[in-house]
Amino acid sequence: MSAPTVQELREAIRNVPDFPKPGIQFKDITPVLADARLFSGCIDLLVDGFQPGEVDSVVGIDARGFIFASAAAVKLRAGFVPVRKQGKLPFNTHEQSYDLEYGQNTVAIHTDAIKPGARVLLIDDLLATGGTAEAAAQLLEKVGAKILEAAFFIELSGLGGRQKIQNCPVRSLVVY
Repeated sequence: MSAPTVQELREAIRNVPDFPKPGIQFKDITPVLADARLFSGCIDLLVDGFQPGEVDSVVGIDARGFIFASAAAVKLRAGFVPVRKQGKLPFNTHEQSYDLEYGQNTVAIHTDAIKPGARVLLIDDLLATGGTAEAAAQLLEKVGAKILEAAFFIELSGLGGRQKIQNCPVRSLVVY
C-alpha cells in the first residue's frame, strides 16, 4: 500500500456548497477519514519531520482536530491534550478568548495538561481566520509549552489565519 500524495488527499476532500449556511463552501474531510490509506497517510504527512521522543504532547483543537491530533500522538508515542470550548473540560482550566466575526469565543486547557518546557505539536483540521489556533497557541504559551509547529490538514489561505500564529512555524497540507 503506497503512501497517498497531497494531491490525492485534496481530491478526496468533498466540497459541500451552502453548508452550514448559504454562501459557505464546506470542506468535508469524512471521505479521507473513511479511507484507511488516506487517513493514515494524512497523519504521516502531519507529523513529517518529527520522530517518537521529539514531541512530548500533541495538542488537538476542538473538535475535528481531536481526530488528527490523537492519531498523531499515537504515531509519535506522545501524549494527547485537548483544547476545548469553554465549559467542556471537567478540571481546573486556563482559558483564552478570541474574537469571532460577531462576538467572542473562549477555549480552555487543563491547568495540569502540559508541563512547563514540554515540546508540543499543535494540530487542527482547518486553518481559516486563525482565531481558534491563535488562542490555542496563547494557551500553550501561558502554560510554558514550547510549540514546535502548528500543523493543519487544510488551510483556507485567503482568510489570513497563518498570520495570526506568530510563535511557531505553521504548516498546512492542502491549501486553498
